[in-house]
Amino acid sequence: MSEVEFVAGMLVKPPSAQTPVFVKARISIKVDEFVPWLKAKMAAKEEWINLDIMESRDGVKWYAKVNTWKPEDKKPAPKPSDPFDDAPF
Repeated sequence: MSEVEFVAGMLVKPPSAQTPVFVKARISIKVDEFVPWLKAKMAAKEEWINLDIMESRDGVKWYAKVNTWKPEDKKPAPKPSDPFDDAPF
């Protein structure tokens, strides 16, 4: 299992009891920590950064973690052999 990469400068909080039901999470960004983290991602030529909003095991804290899943490189299927390749005509 790969190590969890947290998002620097980002805090995620569950909605309070008074929050409307259509609000699913509250996110706060500390700019002087978040911007350097984001610039490092840009320097690494990452076009997209996917985040998962997670809940701690004890259910008390929420956090954002980088989703590093990448699709497997699909190799093209081998071309079926032609039964007539070895035909004498």
